Amino acid sequence: QVQLVESGGGLVQAGGSLRLSCAASGNNFSINRMGWYRQAPGKQRELVASITSRGATNYADSVKGRFTISRDNAKNTVYLQMNSLKPEDTAVYYCARARTDYTIYTDWGQGTQVTVSS
Repeated sequence: QVQLVESGGGLVQAGGSLRLSCAASGNNFSINRMGWYRQAPGKQRELVASITSRGATNYADSVKGRFTISRDNAKNTVYLQMNSLKPEDTAVYYCARARTDYTIYTDWGQGTQVTVSS
């Protein structure tokens, strides 16, 4: 069974940075599409960033220019570098995995809390 384990969340002041990591178990990580979602209290879960097996990236408009998604296939890990954090970035961040670039996300991590204070 595939497991996704996030780490790196925490409390940071506005303008600060955090780097989230998501370690994936299982095989074939290199062909998976990976994504980071977030869910704030009272809001729907939203896609923050995604990266294909070939490294093509996509970002929500609200984080463009501030967040960077990357992957290390040798370590079965995907990262989310978050800079210039704002209070509205406060949410639980979830790692997600799709088996291929053309399928839906089917595996989810447990989530990591990111809190940005003003």
